[in-house]
Amino acid sequence: MSETPTKPGESSHASYWRANIKVLLVLVAVWFIASFGLSIIAVDWLDQFRFMGFPLGFWMAQQGSIIVFLLIIAVYGIVMNRLDKKYGVEEYEADSREYEI
Repeated sequence: MSETPTKPGESSHASYWRANIKVLLVLVAVWFIASFGLSIIAVDWLDQFRFMGFPLGFWMAQQGSIIVFLLIIAVYGIVMNRLDKKYGVEEYEADSREYEI
C-alpha cells in the first residue's frame, strides 16, 4: 500500500477509511434527501410542477428516487475506484488472455 497520509502520523489505512466514510456520508445524505425529503416531506410542494406529464412529487416518489439511488451506486463505484488507486488498494484485474482455452 502506498503511503499517502492526510494528517501527520496517520497511516495510509486510516486516511483511506476516513476518505471512504466521507464518501459514504455524502452519498447517504443525497439518498436521504432524494428518498425521504423530496418523496415524502416535499411531495405536496413538488406537485405544483409537472415532469413528463405527472406531478413532480408523485414522479419523485415513484421513479425519481430509484433513479437517484442507481446514480448513487454508479458514483460510489467510480469514486471508490479512484480512492483505491490513490491509496494503492485497487483490485487485481486479471488479464483476459489468462482464461482463453
